[in-house]
Amino acid sequence: MIGGVVAALLGLSAPVPPPPDYSKASDWLCLAGRDDVCSTPLPTTALNPDGYGSIKESRVAKDAPIDCFYVYPTSSNDQGLNSDLKPDKGGEILATQTEFARFASVCRPFVPLYRQMTLGAVAAYSAGLDIKPAAELAYADISNAWRTYLAKYNRGRPFVLIGSSQGSLMILQLIQNEIEGKPIARRMKLAILAGFNVLVPQGKLVGGTFKSTPLCSHAGETGCVITWNSFRDKNAPPEGAMFGYADQQGMTVGCVNPANPGARGPVQFDSYWYARSPLPVPGGPIQWSTQGPPPTPYLRTEGLVSGRCVNEGRRGYLEINTNADPKDKRTDRVGGEVGIGGMFLPGWGMHLSNMPEVEADVIREVGEIAAAVRH
Repeated sequence: MIGGVVAALLGLSAPVPPPPDYSKASDWLCLAGRDDVCSTPLPTTALNPDGYGSIKESRVAKDAPIDCFYVYPTSSNDQGLNSDLKPDKGGEILATQTEFARFASVCRPFVPLYRQMTLGAVAAYSAGLDIKPAAELAYADISNAWRTYLAKYNRGRPFVLIGSSQGSLMILQLIQNEIEGKPIARRMKLAILAGFNVLVPQGKLVGGTFKSTPLCSHAGETGCVITWNSFRDKNAPPEGAMFGYADQQGMTVGCVNPANPGARGPVQFDSYWYARSPLPVPGGPIQWSTQGPPPTPYLRTEGLVSGRCVNEGRRGYLEINTNADPKDKRTDRVGGEVGIGGMFLPGWGMHLSNMPEVEADVIREVGEIAAAVRH
């Protein structure tokens, strides 16, 4: 009865859309060398302790020596368990702009549209419905896109894999099924998996989720995984949390500090924030500066937040601190929690800020890899 009501409310009986054809450019949200979401300039204002600073636009690299294959997070409000292939401006497009488009400054961007599990599917899963077929459909699209990318676009180039939330789940499976143990693994320079659990045996860097692909253990390392799940300081993942808590004995959730792999102590982050987000934030809407509303949709902060990796038994997470100073003009708060019905989900932590809080840092790291490849 309850399941039927949920299905009716969410429109989960909507027909499954037909599969994409990745030989067609129209089934890619971003393609290298094309004018699209990833080449659109993103005016961004520096937010400093003394207030708003200079405004800069994102840029696209010329002849980047590496590729970035990105899978966007859960962002579709479409009816049914799986999204259609029509990207929504406030959904798939905004997520890709916010979390990935700037990577085009250091690598060639490839972003497939895919029939992802919708926000309704996530709600259905929380209500106890089986969404395994929807998950398999989403991954089938991504694996198909990957094979098309290799056959048509890659041409033997090194690559970086990037995912966020559901996108990280897709990349995780891609590594397991299509990369590990195969010659192509040598061309994988880095996998950046934000906001999804990668399990490793406690005290180890490899094993568990991946058989042979280790967590990155030091800055500049390649062929490894950078992964993290953010939780606010003094708010560790509760037992059984969706993220940051391993569901297997003897395992922990891998955490690699995305701003400085291998660091155990706090590291200051270089962040990009979407300042016009309508999503709820603990404590109410953020006043980014005492000077007034932001002059651009995006802001960049340096050192406003910092984080350190914590591994305690099954728990593994990135502990986030906001470096507040009530005397300066800059906000003392950032968001990231997932709010539903006036409540914030404790097991999800700061899930929505996993990528924004360190985006400039991971772009820098991919840029360093590109520079090394070029030389």
